[in-house]
Amino acid sequence: MATACSRPPAGCARWTLELLAEEFVTLTEHDSLSRETVRRRLTENDLKPWRRTMWCIPKVDADYVARMEDVLDLYAEAPDPKRPVVCFDESPTQLIGEVRAPIPAEPGRPERYDCEYKRNGTANLFVFLDVNRPWRHVKVTDRRAGEDFAGCMRDLVDIHFPDAERIRVVMDNLSTHSPAALYQALPAPEARRLLRRLEFHYTPKHASWLNMVELEIGILRSQCLDRRIENRQSLVAEVDAWQMRRNASGARINWMFSTDKARTKMARAYPTPTTKES
Repeated sequence: MATACSRPPAGCARWTLELLAEEFVTLTEHDSLSRETVRRRLTENDLKPWRRTMWCIPKVDADYVARMEDVLDLYAEAPDPKRPVVCFDESPTQLIGEVRAPIPAEPGRPERYDCEYKRNGTANLFVFLDVNRPWRHVKVTDRRAGEDFAGCMRDLVDIHFPDAERIRVVMDNLSTHSPAALYQALPAPEARRLLRRLEFHYTPKHASWLNMVELEIGILRSQCLDRRIENRQSLVAEVDAWQMRRNASGARINWMFSTDKARTKMARAYPTPTTKES
């Protein structure tokens, strides 16, 4: 089984049953080995060496832990309408049109659409999610530049949470997600006014799973965007209908991971303190 978990021979992208059979014959005293024998042995050990999974492998250091626990503690706080916690992120989406009109579904036959399509550019979705209320908002823009980020933060302060004293915003480390972006896009007095009401909390690098809004974006894609949407106007209408229905349903993200669980499950990854407690 160690062979099946090792790198395949030169010139081969992955192990196959035939390659493994040949390798086992070379390494053992067997004259031959069938594909079926190899398959059974792999099945017994729950191995599929021809499969690979792409994964983002983070570097868990003190900075990672500090940011992770900061975000998790925010999620664990009791709800405070004056100091809401809002998760924020953006996601690009393609605008794809039909070349030929789809054929509607009939009894016993699903809808059919042509494999050919036309690209109509892209749009960007800025997504807001209230951690403690069944509320989310999606803003469709043409791009995701610093000016667009500044506009989203102004919407957060002036439109979505006008009565909040301070809005805690959880987001990733994208270069435009910074106080500087507001000063670049807006006059200094306006940027300062907004920043007095905002408090940014950043997830660790390569740790988007800590941002609740990533789960919401996945739901948005599966429930609303998993189809061809031709233009920006249709995209805005469809996204608005989705968020209205989801907000009205009272749907929320049921977050279960906490700082205590992180210290237990990720204990090996935590950095070793350089000083001992007295």
